[in-house]
Order: sequence, then structure tokens, then C-alpha cells
Amino acid sequence: MTTAAPELLTVPEVMSRLKVGRTKVYDLIRTHRLVSIKVDGCRRIPAHAVGDFIASQLGEAA
Repeated sequence: MTTAAPELLTVPEVMSRLKVGRTKVYDLIRTHRLVSIKVDGCRRIPAHAVGDFIASQLGEAA
């Protein structure tokens, strides 16, 4: 049985989904509020990590 690999997003794709700038995305990564990995020197963010971040923000706002 194989499991599907998570969808990996680029920083510009995350910028678009969150409607924030590049600096903010890297700040979220640096402060460990957004999980990311490096693939051959390129930063990639699992799509589920963006969803988790949004859910945590909604939880804090409630």
C-alpha cells in the first residue's frame, strides 16, 4: 500500500493563498508557525501546513 505524497507549494503559491507578501511567508517559516522543507535548496511548504496555519489562526480568533 502506498500513500500519496503531500502537495508541496512554492513560496509564491503560499503568498497567493494567504494573500500576504514574500517577507511575511518567510517570517512565518522562520518563527515555525508555518512548516516547510528544503528540496535542493528550494523552500517548499506542504499544502496541509497552510491549512493547519489557517485553522490555528481561526482558533485564536475565536
